[in-house]
Parts: sequence; C-alpha cells; structure tokens
Amino acid sequence: MRKGFLGVLLVLGVGSNASAQVLDLETCLKMADTANLSIVNSRLDVAINKSQISAYLSARLPKISVAGDYKYNAIIPGQLLPAEMFGGAPGTYQTVKFGVPYVLSTSLQLQQILFNPQINYGISALKIQQEVVEIQQKITERDSKTQVANTFFNLQAINKQISFVDSNLANIERLIGNMEAMEKQQMVVKTEVDKLRINRLSSVNSKQTLQANKEQLEMMLKILIGIPEDQKITLATDDLVEKSILIDGNTINYPEMELVGAQIRLNEEEKKGTNMAYLPSLSFVAGYNYTYNMKPEDKVRQGIPSAFLGLRLDWTLFDGLEKHHKQKVTKITHEKLENQSELLAQQLHMQTENAKRQIEIQVNALGIAQEQLKLSQSVYKQTELQYNEGTVDSNDLVKASTDLQQSQTNLVLAYVQLRQAELEYLKNIGNVK
Repeated sequence: MRKGFLGVLLVLGVGSNASAQVLDLETCLKMADTANLSIVNSRLDVAINKSQISAYLSARLPKISVAGDYKYNAIIPGQLLPAEMFGGAPGTYQTVKFGVPYVLSTSLQLQQILFNPQINYGISALKIQQEVVEIQQKITERDSKTQVANTFFNLQAINKQISFVDSNLANIERLIGNMEAMEKQQMVVKTEVDKLRINRLSSVNSKQTLQANKEQLEMMLKILIGIPEDQKITLATDDLVEKSILIDGNTINYPEMELVGAQIRLNEEEKKGTNMAYLPSLSFVAGYNYTYNMKPEDKVRQGIPSAFLGLRLDWTLFDGLEKHHKQKVTKITHEKLENQSELLAQQLHMQTENAKRQIEIQVNALGIAQEQLKLSQSVYKQTELQYNEGTVDSNDLVKASTDLQQSQTNLVLAYVQLRQAELEYLKNIGNVK
C-alpha cells in the first residue's frame, strides 16, 4: 500500500461496541451540519457578531449615570481675600475658609448623543463585518464537509481493499491446503509450499495494516459527524465505479471572492469613517446635584440643590496628522485588496479548470485500473490451473498473485483519486453540499 494513499490521521483508539449504524455520504454530511464542532463554532461567530452590532447600536440611546460622594474636610480649604473688604488696611490680605467639615453630595446626569458621525460609520462597518463572518462560516462549512466526504471515501476504499485481501487469503489458504496434502504424498517439495506460506503471511500483514488504518478513519469520521466513540458504524456500499458525485457542477460560487469583496467595502467604509472623524460630535446633557453640608459644632445642616441643561460640543481641531496618515494606510490597503482580488480570481479559475481536467484523467485511470484488474484475475486463474497441472512452478504463481494484489491496490487508489478530484472541483466552485 502506498503511504500517501490515506494520509496521516489522528489515532484516538476504539471504544466499546454498540449497535452499528449504516451511513451513506448524504447522511454523514447532514450529521456534520449539526454536530461538527468547527461548523457549530462558525455559526456561533455569526451570532457573536450580531450581538456586537446590537451592543454598538445601544450607543445611540441616552445614558443616565448617578454618582455619590462623602467628604470629610480635615482642614477646611481657604482663600486669600483683600482685608479692606472686612474693614482692614488696604494692601493687606486675610485668609477666609470656605466650606464645612462634612459634605455629602449626590448627582444625576443624563447624556444623549445628538450627532456623532463615528457611530454611523461604526454601524456600517459592523454590518459589512457581519457579511465577512457569514462568508467565513460558508468557507468553514465547505471545508468541513469536504473533510467528511474525503474521510468517507477513504473508508469506502479501505473496505474494498480489505475485501480483496480476504479473497486473496481464501485462495492462498485453499492452495496451501492442497499443496500440504501433496507434500505428504511427496508429490511436491516443501520449498514450494513455503513460498505460498510466505505469500500468505504478506497478505495477513497487509490486512492488519488496513484494519488499523480503518479504525483510525472510523474514529476520525465519528469526530467529524458527532457520533459517540463506542458506537459502531457501517458504510453503505459503493461499488467503486466511475459514478460521479458531481450533482451540480455548473453553479459556480467562489466564497473567497465574496470575502475579498467584503474586505474591499470594509476598507472603503474605513476611509469614510476617518473622514467623518474630522467632524464634531454634539450631545445633550442634563444634570441634577444635591449637596448637604454639616458643621455639628455650629449646628449647621444645610442642603444646596443645583441643576443644569445644556449642549456639549466635542471637536478635535488638530490631531497631529493622525487621520492624515491613517488615510494613507487605508489607500495602500485598498490597492492591495484590489490586486488580491484580481490574483485570486485568476487562481480560482485556474484551479477549477485543473480540477475539471483531473476528473477526466482520473475517470480514465479508473477505467484502466478496472481493465487491468480483470486481466490480472484472468492471468492468476490461468496460472493457478497451470500450477495445479504442474506446467508452471510456484514462482509463477506467486508472481501472478503479486500482480493481482497490485492491480487491486491500483483500482482502489484510482477510485480514491477520482473522488478526491471531484471533491476538489466541488470545493473550488463552492458547491459541496
């Protein structure tokens, strides 16, 4: 078996036995749609971004704040005033203390934004960001389902390979049984039987390796579609024919292009937002304050209320050229995104056309592999008959058996490569369902 045939997969072990579930590709994809954690997390990202939009929109609502304060003036603050105000000599000053030792105050303030251009920019940017997250969700779903389908087809292939090995083992066991009987009658030498036994051990080893790979693939598939580790699964049979999985190969949808397009619009909104930052913001403010003053030794207890209404204007007249340099960065980024969009369109078109050609090549390869298998089976049967008749030796039989096994492996490999080519095409056009 070729090492790159199935790739390197994570081994997590095999759980306890449970009732087997028969799965076809459509069922696996539907299960992954609701149970695959990568897909679930991508949808949570969409929900998070929607909540961020709602949180940002709340900035347009009025804000009400309450503050309380208690102060003990250990040393009451004072201020110098002209002494002549109190009958003193002109040109002299006297310290006058203002306030009392104990002061309690409470304030209530209302602020309502009337005009803030940055808020409008932020809302537009967040809406485009929502599109970005939704496109990323589509890409995650596509990639995850591609992984599910690829694992499914690899399992189909390895099941077929195991069935081939079982069939080969049955033939070898039968031949060895016949040869052992002939060896006892001294009709053949022991060496002839040993060659077949070596061939049998090779097949046994191949089956053990295939079984280990199968367990790894099954564990991976369970993780991808949300099946418990201890639950048995059985795949619906695929006859390894050139039956295409291309249900709709004409609808082309490149989510990567949508993503770059959204990033370009986000860049344009950023430019507008930086321009808006040159404008002032205007808010309505209202407040109420109540201060309670106490000086126990003089029996002074006096509350003083106050209130105000007004408008507040915030306007940065000079920011040290910060916005100017931001606009330069935004302009360069825009040019980069435009180039990226053009390059990506060329790459996706090339990949799609290559994937189309690969499908044609692999369909032909599968047909050739099927024909080779038929011929190898025919050669093996003929060689086995000749061996039983004594016209060829065990070397010819072992070689025919080896050629048959190689043809079986080539057929399975051609099947996997065809399925992978089809999946690659569907992935490129954004049509894995």
